[in-house]
Formats: sequence, structure tokens, C-alpha cells
Amino acid sequence: MTILKQVEYVFMIKDKKIFVEIFADGACSGNPGIGGYGAIVRSGGKEKEIAGHEIMTTNNRMELLGVITALESLKRPCTVRVTTDSNYVVKGMNSWIHGWLKNGWKNSQKKDVLNRDLWERLLHASRPHTVEWEWIKGHNGHSENERCDRLAQQQIKICRSVRFT
Repeated sequence: MTILKQVEYVFMIKDKKIFVEIFADGACSGNPGIGGYGAIVRSGGKEKEIAGHEIMTTNNRMELLGVITALESLKRPCTVRVTTDSNYVVKGMNSWIHGWLKNGWKNSQKKDVLNRDLWERLLHASRPHTVEWEWIKGHNGHSENERCDRLAQQQIKICRSVRFT
């Protein structure tokens, strides 16, 4: 058993929570433009894919929605590892959000936090869970990240075809 698997097993015993892996990615054709997101939710040898799109959005919003929709799909509190190529999401949840909450949703320049609606939704979706936020380099051969990117790109194509038919 690898060290990582041992840690996952300890999490499951200690927290009496199911261990879930979430992989998520977002994409945009134009920024802003047509956007898509994709996520994989994996636990206990099972997995499901989640994907969606918006007509006019930004890449950061799609990155957030990939994670949000995956977390919102969980039916009970879990121990979760979220893996994404979005520094925006990882840094936001690991450090920035604490200051934003303390400062009334103002950033370090005293301006309103962009995408506050989605950050609040992400915060709410993550609260029942014990979440570890992991950043990986995108487009670097990580199989789940590549799958999520393909899901996001497919959603952009779907949105484009629906929009122009």
C-alpha cells in the first residue's frame, strides 16, 4: 500500500467519512466568451462525470463551476481531495478567502472580489466536507485533468451548436 493510499485509509477511519477525489477543469473560447467545465468525481471504485456550459462567461468562472458542481453532487459529508490546474481556485480556497471574509468580500486592493457569487457558492458547497486543495500543472499529461479539459471543450462545442442552430 502506498503512503498516499495509507493516508486516504486513515482519513476514512478517523473521520468516518468516505474519501472522494474530484478532478475539475474549466475552459473558455474567448475570455469572456462561450465557456465549459468538466469534473470527475471518484470514490470507492466508482466515478461520474459532470459537465456544463455558459454562453457568456470567463475562464475563472468555469474553473470555479467545475469544482462547485462536483462538490454539490456529494450527498453527505466526505473527505475530499480536489485536484485542479487552476491556481485561482486553489489559492482562493487555501488563502485568499480568509481575508475576503474578514474584509467583507474586499480584496487586498480594497476592491470587490470578482466572482463573489461563485466563491460564496463554493464556500457553502465545501463546508460540510474536509477538503484538501491540490494544484497540478495543466496540459501536462495528467490523465484526469486531460479528461476534464476534453469535457469542458465538448461543452463549448455543444453550447456553440445549440446557440447557432
